[in-house]
Amino acid sequence: MSVRILIVEDERAIQLALSGLLRREGYEIDVASDGAEAIAKLRESPFDLVLTDLALGRGASGMDVLRASKEHRPETAVVMITAHGSEKIAVEAMKAGAEDYVPKPFNNDEIRVVVRRALERTRLEREHRLLLDRIRRDTGFENLIGSGPAMRQVFETVQKVAETDLTVLVRGESGTGKELVAQALHDRSPRKDRPFVAVNCAAISRELVESELFGHEKGAFTGADARRAGKFEAAHGGTIFLDEIGDMAPATQAKVLRVLEEHAFERVGGTKPIETDARVVAATHRDLESEVKAGRFREDLYYRLNVVEIRLPPLRERLEDVPALVERFLERVAERLGRDKRRISGEALARLAAHAWAGNVRELRNVVEQAAVLAPGDRIESDDLRLGGEALPLDADSAASALPFGEAKRRAVSGFERSYLLAALRRHGGNISRTAEGIGMVRQSLQQKIRELDLRSEDWGGGGSQEGDGT
Repeated sequence: MSVRILIVEDERAIQLALSGLLRREGYEIDVASDGAEAIAKLRESPFDLVLTDLALGRGASGMDVLRASKEHRPETAVVMITAHGSEKIAVEAMKAGAEDYVPKPFNNDEIRVVVRRALERTRLEREHRLLLDRIRRDTGFENLIGSGPAMRQVFETVQKVAETDLTVLVRGESGTGKELVAQALHDRSPRKDRPFVAVNCAAISRELVESELFGHEKGAFTGADARRAGKFEAAHGGTIFLDEIGDMAPATQAKVLRVLEEHAFERVGGTKPIETDARVVAATHRDLESEVKAGRFREDLYYRLNVVEIRLPPLRERLEDVPALVERFLERVAERLGRDKRRISGEALARLAAHAWAGNVRELRNVVEQAAVLAPGDRIESDDLRLGGEALPLDADSAASALPFGEAKRRAVSGFERSYLLAALRRHGGNISRTAEGIGMVRQSLQQKIRELDLRSEDWGGGGSQEGDGT
């Protein structure tokens, strides 16, 4: 598909020079001699890029063209041409959404570089949006990302129980995203317009946790100078998320059990029962069954919490999700810092896919965000990643450190490709054509990669020949 560029320039000689230069570069060119004509063309048809003079002779200015482009074609890149002395206005244009600007007088090389750079940025942003749209379309979840069987089971369970008031226990290692599951349950429930209140039971001292959960009356203890409502009151009509409930003291466990059974509690120092209609979602990284046997967790509370159980897999068991997670984190840090989203090299991505991730998704997010801030170039390379701990073993009896670097790298990349393609094939029911389209590959290239990796239909739950669309 050809790249369409709209040139907006009221000086005929410059218009012709720019048109000829960019046509020779292979672009499809349309021109407008004033702002009003440019705005009309933007309304009529899409362009990949608009190259506009900032100071047009009459009527609408280059800033007006920029604003119209952002209104009617927000996906279109806009590059401004500025006269000497108008740099301040050019900066304002950048703040308003322009991709770049070229000061007069300019040479052909400057125009080529700026146009290519602007088109590349918009192409990457478009591909990124398509990737995220595909993730959201496939899972229906914006913040939880996953394509393997374990995460699909999580999504299916959330969808089934979200509209109920059943108590849910979310289990998984630290950093796997347990609060995101609780938030997803709330957002898909009839309570979504009411409060979502999160409490980290491990982060509050045992002396204060009951006051935090249930509130207190004035004078209930030293420092209680006024009545204070607790988290259960704040969550009335909504959802309360009790994170790391396995760290809760036995005395507090008894009071939480009463809330679950009677939907009522008393403030610390109070005698009047207070009713609450808060749905309870709890989470823990602990083995609650062992805690019950050891007498550290109430058995009756365990059964009241574990009405529906959702288990989150550690990241090392779903490495096929690393690329999508990396893209999401790069997008978020770019938005937070107000800068262009960094790209990541294949080598860096392969290194991430070979890491053990003891800290799970939280650790991956920290590593990616740190690299996005500190990497010297606009692309994150393998050397920019500050990884602690060990990489995953490359096979059952060999560690990465026992291999030459080139061989370790080859195996890491191969392992990532294998995990990624198996997940994609499972997601598309083993259909080669749909899988190729879904991940942006040519069908023949995907078939070749399947042969190279010695993937078989039984690996992704298919049947028949791996060459056909029915696999």
